[in-house]
Amino acid sequence: MNEKNGTLRLPPTEDRFDLQLSPTPRGARLARLLALEWLRLRRDLPYAVTEAAAQVIAELTANAVTHGRVAGRDFRLALAFRPGTLRIEVSDTRGDVLPEPSSGRGLWLVERLSDRWGVTPGPTPRKTVWAELDRSGG
Repeated sequence: MNEKNGTLRLPPTEDRFDLQLSPTPRGARLARLLALEWLRLRRDLPYAVTEAAAQVIAELTANAVTHGRVAGRDFRLALAFRPGTLRIEVSDTRGDVLPEPSSGRGLWLVERLSDRWGVTPGPTPRKTVWAELDRSGG
């Protein structure tokens, strides 16, 4: 945080972004806004990838607070740059409820916008829904 004006200043050379928030619509919105700001600081990321990532993050965080919410338990958003790939992970504490690929518009969008996506169960009681986008934007 920049102490002068309270804005977020993340080093653009960092390869990982990770935060934990309350499973509320406000928490999902804050996760999207902070992640998008972090992505925009990446000068080497094509605009199309940034915009696709923003939509994937919006869908996965909305799902976490809508379908993965357990009172008193936070959800986690993590972004990681790997060679040629941006990986987005959203973990919640409803490991007993796994998303179905054809279960709604949100996951349909995630499937269309990402190059790969899936669900990793555990550790109990968690699950992580992840998506990967090739950084080339092609």
